[in-house]
Amino acid sequence: MQFVFGDYALDVSRRELRHGSGLIAVEPQVFDLLVYLLQNRDRVVSKDDLLEVVWGGRIVSESTLTSRINAARRAVGDSGEQQALIRTIARKGIRFVGAVHETGAAAANADDMGPAAGGLRQDIHFCSAPDGVRIAYAEVGHGPPLVKTANWLSHLEYDWQSPVWRHLLHALASDRRLIRYDARGNGLSDWEVDDISFEAFVRDLESVVEATGLQRFPLMGMSQGCAVSVAYAVRHPERVSHLVLCGGFVRGRRKRGSVTDTEQSEAVVTLMRHGWGQENPAFRQIFTSLFIPGGSAEQVQWFNDLQRITTSAENAVRIRQAVDEIDVSNLLPQLKVPTLVLNCLNDAVHPFDEGRRLAAGIPGARFVALEGSNHIILDGDPAWPRFIEEIGNFLRS
Repeated sequence: MQFVFGDYALDVSRRELRHGSGLIAVEPQVFDLLVYLLQNRDRVVSKDDLLEVVWGGRIVSESTLTSRINAARRAVGDSGEQQALIRTIARKGIRFVGAVHETGAAAANADDMGPAAGGLRQDIHFCSAPDGVRIAYAEVGHGPPLVKTANWLSHLEYDWQSPVWRHLLHALASDRRLIRYDARGNGLSDWEVDDISFEAFVRDLESVVEATGLQRFPLMGMSQGCAVSVAYAVRHPERVSHLVLCGGFVRGRRKRGSVTDTEQSEAVVTLMRHGWGQENPAFRQIFTSLFIPGGSAEQVQWFNDLQRITTSAENAVRIRQAVDEIDVSNLLPQLKVPTLVLNCLNDAVHPFDEGRRLAAGIPGARFVALEGSNHIILDGDPAWPRFIEEIGNFLRS
């Protein structure tokens, strides 16, 4: 089902809101609120209605409800002063008052997914973690499965179109059924969660695997996803056929025994708290310059915007703190899965030595050192052909 109003189109099944040909990032609860208002536009929707449907009957503060309504207005180009589409009815509730046209499910448009989409279309689904947190996951492509663990901040829709990520995702899905997800606290998964921790990240992966019904599959981790993948493979060795670890680490910054690393961790958290949500990308540019120092102007702009769209400042801090406390040293000797470890020599996000430590700790692991300084290997990098070739050869072995 698709709702069209003005230049906007909201696709319920694909959980997409578009303005013209552009995709608008919408936090999951805000998207659900918009859907409910559109579905019930013939009446005034009360606060109790919203709490029951959008929040599942949970009690939330008045400020939380107001912030979500304001976010819904901003997403569709409205405001509290204008109220051209979402109108507040005093002491009654709110109502969607714009002219709406309903259509059937929208056909996929390869042009909207970028030139490298190659006709591939991803389908987005949701599952629940043991604590009730909704986790968004995507499936795309055909063939043998490949599960990609969530990494530092992701957005299933924006990554698919992003010039930073799409070359990798399309390459992985070209001859496989690629399954990936947004971990709790970011992307299309629930943002308001009590538990953001390493254990919760592992449970999210377990929940996605159970939802897909996979029995045995190769698992790929990048950045913090490497540690999550290691923990999953130790707990479920019968399910993981191959393990691919890219740009990973054994110990988070606060576990490396270095005063410098600890001070850097604290400085980064301070920057996030005060600058993450600002429209000015100066603070986020610091992270972009670490992740993709060799990125083009377009790639840098995408990564700057992606960080703000993907999560809130509060969640960015909580996720970063959880990552900095990771230590999988004791798990590595327990791995009994064929493993490929790849790291760039001048990676500024996680030291090259942490990648070597990762490979050295895993029995029989193969280590590949790649030229370059980008934490996310871009399609123009000299290392890109070898990177994708090494992964393909390993998965076929």
